Amino acid sequence: MSSLRELLTAAVAQGAADIHLKPGQPPIFRIHGELVPQNYQPLTPANLEAIAGDIIPLHIRKQYEANHEADFSHQEDRVGRFRATVFNTQMVPSFALRYVKTKIPSFSDLGLPPILQKIAMFPRGIVLAAGTTGSGKSTTLAALIQSINQTVRRRIITIEDPVEFLFSDDQSILSQREVGLDTPSFGDGLRHVLRQDPDVIMIGEMRDAESFTAALQASETGHLIFSTLHTDNAGQSVARILNFFPPSQRDQIRMSLATNLQAVICQRLVPAIQGGVLPAVEIMLTTPTVRKLMEKNVLEKLPAAIETGVEDGMQTFNQAVYALIKGGLISEQNGLQYASNPEALKMNLKGIFLDEARRILST
Repeated sequence: MSSLRELLTAAVAQGAADIHLKPGQPPIFRIHGELVPQNYQPLTPANLEAIAGDIIPLHIRKQYEANHEADFSHQEDRVGRFRATVFNTQMVPSFALRYVKTKIPSFSDLGLPPILQKIAMFPRGIVLAAGTTGSGKSTTLAALIQSINQTVRRRIITIEDPVEFLFSDDQSILSQREVGLDTPSFGDGLRHVLRQDPDVIMIGEMRDAESFTAALQASETGHLIFSTLHTDNAGQSVARILNFFPPSQRDQIRMSLATNLQAVICQRLVPAIQGGVLPAVEIMLTTPTVRKLMEKNVLEKLPAAIETGVEDGMQTFNQAVYALIKGGLISEQNGLQYASNPEALKMNLKGIFLDEARRILST
């Protein structure tokens, strides 16, 4: 087997986002969304055990031995930084490594809507970057933090598992804390973070009621909170958060969410005509209409509120995909595949626009 360093070097050179290592198969790279087997010998259990011994950090090994899976960051000198996951398959370690680019991209680099610059400057509240695994949530979150860092003087604290992008102080002062290395858990890190004089707190992921409750308390005391959430669309994010809590608490949390949630940025990565991928971004801002729907628990109408809120900076996935197709950036075929409502998008592309969203809001 070639060395891990050689594999990672080859992955970066080919523009791979992810590297997959499993027993009985050669290394596989994910390049522009496609899984591409590499021309290496299949990996043996001994190969993978050796990699595990080389790269799993000391502070993670007990966790891996107990749970047979763990997340950590790996720095390969003169190659790059990787977010790594190790997990056993048939009692043999397998790996998924994601390349974390050194340069933190700007909103324009990523093709993100200009409204994100305004969102980054909110004085307080909760901002969520949502999407499925591999949709670019962490990168968007990093761009939001870097925008603050380059623009205003703020005290920024991140709690991550593991730390991905490494920030350098610019206008702001940043402290990055890794779960398992700098703090025992998200819960522990969040319990102590308000004593560290933050203006902005970035939580790597909203995982449970404990993490969201801590974020809610911090936002209520005047802090700006950024985090990620695994949901397929912006409107669904509210229901996802409520499901963290038992039914007896959901009404109270929903009312607090209506007051403290500022924005949900949900994205899907669509293959671009010129190669690579581009984000189709759905944006929900807590406008008076959105807040009212949340307070009244009419969450099924949130997509209609997003669709009619273009002047406020909101947009649905269909609207985002339509703009990408009309701009010649993605194909109609790929756009229809990533749209939330392909039939409606087909009509839009023919010049037919129904005002269904306003009817839904008026009922």
